[in-house]
Amino acid sequence: MEKIFRYRGQDYRESHFLFIQDLIDKNQNLSRRKLSVKLCEAWGWVQANGHLRDMVCRSFMLALHREGLIQLPEKKHTPNNPLQKRVKPIRPEIDETPYALKLEKNPGATIKLIRDKETEKIHNGLVEHHHYLGYTQPVGQQLKYLIYLNDRIVGAISFSSPPRHIGDRDRHIGWDKNRREKSLHLLAYNTRFLILPWVKIPYLATHILGKVARRISSDWQSIHGHPVYLLETFVDTERFTGTCYKAANWVLVGQTTGRGKNDQTKKVNRSIKNIWLYPLHKHWRRQMLNEEK
Repeated sequence: MEKIFRYRGQDYRESHFLFIQDLIDKNQNLSRRKLSVKLCEAWGWVQANGHLRDMVCRSFMLALHREGLIQLPEKKHTPNNPLQKRVKPIRPEIDETPYALKLEKNPGATIKLIRDKETEKIHNGLVEHHHYLGYTQPVGQQLKYLIYLNDRIVGAISFSSPPRHIGDRDRHIGWDKNRREKSLHLLAYNTRFLILPWVKIPYLATHILGKVARRISSDWQSIHGHPVYLLETFVDTERFTGTCYKAANWVLVGQTTGRGKNDQTKKVNRSIKNIWLYPLHKHWRRQMLNEEK
């Protein structure tokens, strides 16, 4: 019976394994990293911004090697892995005096895209020490913002590549497996949203969501080489009702299963989260379904 290896939702067969092994055998002087670049070039594995998907390819080849389906060359060296030595972000020193304004005196927030390491440290530290989930490094493509009011930092918000499969979300969009794989990069996931605990300003969260929504697609285009047409977030039903998302015209489309992506038990093992979506374009569904205009 032919061996089938499933990776990131795609099935790979004997012909794929033979192709990869032949590439390895013909380039025995190359490192594993350079072999992954070769395979990306051969198969056209390219991100939307034009960069090769060599990190994904390297993980794929290593998984095949561990299954005994290909034989990789010995490691030439083991590079430092910053993820293994990652230190939790420190608490930044900012003004923490109580900050309250009436709505009519609120001048409007300023949303600043983070593009330097020092500002990113402030963002990460605020999330680590003031968000109930703490800080974790976002997955894949990402954008982070700091939020200012009268030159004071009042919050932080971040977006990343979305989870691959969320049932109620995919049904709302109208995705089948093939369309989802082609268009998942057009969706951005709001991973963290923080209003600092000493900031008490009515409707500030809703105001921020609106301002971010008006700029994020162009920011994504500038940084990652393609726009996004839809935003999503998950709100823990045991803690929050999602009031600010509802007020900002996000749409509640369903709930998560509460099982996690690698669950094998089919039993709830974490909190249920409401799924909220926000379209960024009037023809967003056409774009997400990869249809002709």
